[in-house]
Amino acid sequence: QVQLVESGGGLVQPGGSLRLSCAASGDIFSINLMGWFRQAPEKERELVAAITSAGATNYADSLKGRFTISRDNGAKTMTLQMNNLKPEDTAVYYCNAKIRRRSGIGVLPESDYWGQGTRVTVSS
Repeated sequence: QVQLVESGGGLVQPGGSLRLSCAASGDIFSINLMGWFRQAPEKERELVAAITSAGATNYADSLKGRFTISRDNGAKTMTLQMNNLKPEDTAVYYCNAKIRRRSGIGVLPESDYWGQGTRVTVSS
């Protein structure tokens, strides 16, 4: 099986910083696209940032310049550095990855995996 586990959420004051981490584990053959999504109360889940295995990145337009996504392919981890946080950044942040996993019958086609989410609260 495959697991994605996020960490690093918490309460921070406006203007502060947080660093979220996502660690993938299990019978993983390869990880393609990884990304962070967030869902604020009573809102749809939205893309925050994504990164390919080659390191190409994509950000939500409103977050460019404040958030930085990175990954370590060898360690199967991904991070999101969030700076100058604003109250509107308050949400549950989810790690997502497109993973091919090993099974008893070989390598399976790519599937979407999600972490359980980590809560970020920006408030004074």
